Amino acid sequence: MIRSSTITSPPQPKRPRTQPGLPPRQPRLEPPWHVILLNDDEHSHDYVIDLLEDVFGHARDLGLRMAEEVHEKGRVICATVHKELAELRQEQVHEYKPRNAQQGIGSMRCVIEPSE
Repeated sequence: MIRSSTITSPPQPKRPRTQPGLPPRQPRLEPPWHVILLNDDEHSHDYVIDLLEDVFGHARDLGLRMAEEVHEKGRVICATVHKELAELRQEQVHEYKPRNAQQGIGSMRCVIEPSE
């Protein structure tokens, strides 16, 4: 004897009810994050420009302006993105190997901060 079975779908989660006349709640978005390059005395302007071009995709003239800013002010915001991409860019800065590798020079320091 063959039994037929009934397939049932799992119970659906209950949606929170909203009060009549009020718009439904929107999910709270995470604020964007700044990727910030910190100045040091070891890396040349050319290194910084190449890094900004290779890691962030910035044009060479923007890289030059940003290299000057990090030199003068001690830090420059390279990008403002969602947290996961900010963490990735920070890692890429720390792992960056220049095109014309300078022996014995480590990576530049880079931090991420919430933009708000």
